[in-house]
Amino acid sequence: MKHVMKLHSTPFEMIQSGRKTIELRLYDEKRRLISVGDEIKFVNSSDPTKSLCCRVIALHKFASFEELYGKLPLLKCGYTEDDISVATPSDMDIYYSKEKQKQYGVIGIEIEFP
Repeated sequence: MKHVMKLHSTPFEMIQSGRKTIELRLYDEKRRLISVGDEIKFVNSSDPTKSLCCRVIALHKFASFEELYGKLPLLKCGYTEDDISVATPSDMDIYYSKEKQKQYGVIGIEIEFP
């Protein structure tokens, strides 16, 4: 199955360069349709003419970003050596409300280029 997701420029470029291999999302109805082996087309929200396709190699499901941050390697989730020391699960609150996180849970979608 194929999926399409929008990404801001920085995470898009990090995936493109191979520095980010786990995309963090809310585990909502749309993400519940994703399975290992599926293809995701990431579209740069700043420049929709730019896109890249990846294959899902693992799904990491958690009740909260607090739990996810404690289990997954954050350097693969979009953090760098420069900002890893200040990484906190509340960083995701700007994208997803606490209520939605509690309602759906969260997921780390591990990807690779085919």
